Amino acid sequence: MALRPDEFYAHALEAADDERRLPLARMTGWDVSPFVPEGLRVSALREPVLPEPPRHGEDPADCRSCDHRDEGLWLNDDWRLTRIAGVGLPLILMLHPRDHHDLADLPDDLAAELGVLTKHLARHIQALPHISRAHVHRIGDGAAHLHIWFFARPEGQSQLYGSWLPVWDDLLPPYPDDVAAADASLVVDALVASIGGRRP
Repeated sequence: MALRPDEFYAHALEAADDERRLPLARMTGWDVSPFVPEGLRVSALREPVLPEPPRHGEDPADCRSCDHRDEGLWLNDDWRLTRIAGVGLPLILMLHPRDHHDLADLPDDLAAELGVLTKHLARHIQALPHISRAHVHRIGDGAAHLHIWFFARPEGQSQLYGSWLPVWDDLLPPYPDDVAAADASLVVDALVASIGGRRP
């Protein structure tokens, strides 16, 4: 049984200093970390907030993703694909169910389709010139409508390996939008050819 919020907080405080700051994570010492550990500080631990504030779209009537269910780069009956612009990585795509679902309540048939789509998208992203990996993320704290992130990791950039990739994306200068749009179009063409669906 998991620790209660107050127990978890008390447990974390045992490792903190007088300012409620934990030691730096081991990850900050990795050679792929975007930060130099010297001078880096951990934010002070904050007490739990209960009940947690609602995520965007907890009420489907207020869900922006539902408002855009017929928009994107690619659609089929159940899913839509969008591109995130103005980012530092070569390409970031996002897959959303067209109907209002989160991961835990996704019907089994859509969950199975999500697995197949994830495989195809990763393969097509990794087939782009100068892209080595497609990192796939689901977080879910900001919005109640499921959205799966696909991050394209550029070839040869070993410093961008692993779980720091989204942080590097936020630090890098904006990638040329015309190149990202053209690459997204190639992914969509390949997706239509391999699994169907359509451009809207």
